[in-house]
Amino acid sequence: MARFSSTNHSAAVVAAERSQVWEVLSDPKLLAELTPLVRTIEADGDTWVWHLAGIHGLGMEVAPVFTESMVFTPMERITYSHAPPPGTRERAGAAGWYELADAPTGTHLEIQITIHVVLPLPRISAPAVERIMAESMTRAGDAFARNLLSHLGA
Repeated sequence: MARFSSTNHSAAVVAAERSQVWEVLSDPKLLAELTPLVRTIEADGDTWVWHLAGIHGLGMEVAPVFTESMVFTPMERITYSHAPPPGTRERAGAAGWYELADAPTGTHLEIQITIHVVLPLPRISAPAVERIMAESMTRAGDAFARNLLSHLGA
């Protein structure tokens, strides 16, 4: 078993009020609907359990489920970190943040996410696995941006 990870960082100005963007990012059901690769997000207060759709590559499919501790600074920042329940081991997790700030034409939205998975593959396969992870994250991020803009009418 080896651990693999990939990070994606992006920023853009969204032509919408900050409160509208915040509403999407802080609503687990809506966030899941707009985010490709995410099937559902179960929220229990500041603990969110993310259920991802399957990601295919290297002859296998991975459909991780992982628990995140969410920290909300209203209208400004959401920080999240992997926090599996005591006594459990999750083979995937994420850490990152969303930041919102006013911009002249809307809301400046910056996102950073690092996802990790533990897979039954040798560590030497890291370049291929992490390339697939990065490509999947980029495609999902681009689609999330389109879905967000469409949802906000921006």
